[in-house]
Amino acid sequence: MARMPPATVEVSNAVVQRLVRDQRPDLADCPIERVANGWDNATFRLGDRLAVRLPRRAEAVPLILQEQRYLPDIARRSPVAVPVPGRPTSDFPWPWSIVRWVPGAAAADVGPAGRASAAKGLADFLLSLHVPAESGIPVNPFRGVPLTDRDGVLVERLKDHERYPQSAALRAVWAQACAAKVWGGPAMMLHGDLHPGNILLADDGSLAGVIDFGDVGAGDPAVDLAVGWLMFDAGTRRRFMRAFGSAVDGDTWMRARGWALILSTAMLSNSDDNPRMFAVGKFGIRQILGDGPILYL
Repeated sequence: MARMPPATVEVSNAVVQRLVRDQRPDLADCPIERVANGWDNATFRLGDRLAVRLPRRAEAVPLILQEQRYLPDIARRSPVAVPVPGRPTSDFPWPWSIVRWVPGAAAADVGPAGRASAAKGLADFLLSLHVPAESGIPVNPFRGVPLTDRDGVLVERLKDHERYPQSAALRAVWAQACAAKVWGGPAMMLHGDLHPGNILLADDGSLAGVIDFGDVGAGDPAVDLAVGWLMFDAGTRRRFMRAFGSAVDGDTWMRARGWALILSTAMLSNSDDNPRMFAVGKFGIRQILGDGPILYL
């Protein structure tokens, strides 16, 4: 069974309560509730308006530092809510954040039909995010790089024919994506981990917010555009793509489909103990295969 990465440090409600009491005594009376336990971070709701995010494994420490460094600038440009980290100190062995609680239902917990109203808002968010990165912003070596850099890991995953009975068709999709023209523009600001678990919807299905910026960095914006296959069915995906107009060319959409394959297989191959992420990966594979000979904008 392929499982999520194990935690280096298990964080309980009691640990979070002690950290908050010691470092933010003004918030000590706020109720605490665990709301998410992802691959990299654990998230606890703190009262009605705040949340606490803590790394659950050592590899995630640089990610939360990046989030703390770059999110304030992203938040100033974003048309929707994103969490803006604080910088409380603590005796917790790693950096952690108290952030603003962004209300909304995770798109991963909403059916595809209920996500459709978020297409335009998500496109607008990405248009605001994808600006040339300032000098010094690092490239994430696993996201936003040329697709060929990820060839080895994808080929290895697709050898699992029991998990991927459509491996031949998926290899053909991958070959098409890798044949697309590489990104030739400036390195752009990226979310880096944009999938339905990190997208929040309002009661009417519109976009309420985007969370989990641990993979923020610079590179090819196609990695974020892959959300079109992870989030939407074919009809809504076309509306999502059209919302970008001439800002995104056909080669970038082809690379985005390749990134959707990378991200979907990452979830399917490593989430046997996380049904929510497994379902996101399964949906992504179905959308990728269902495209057929799609004409990209």
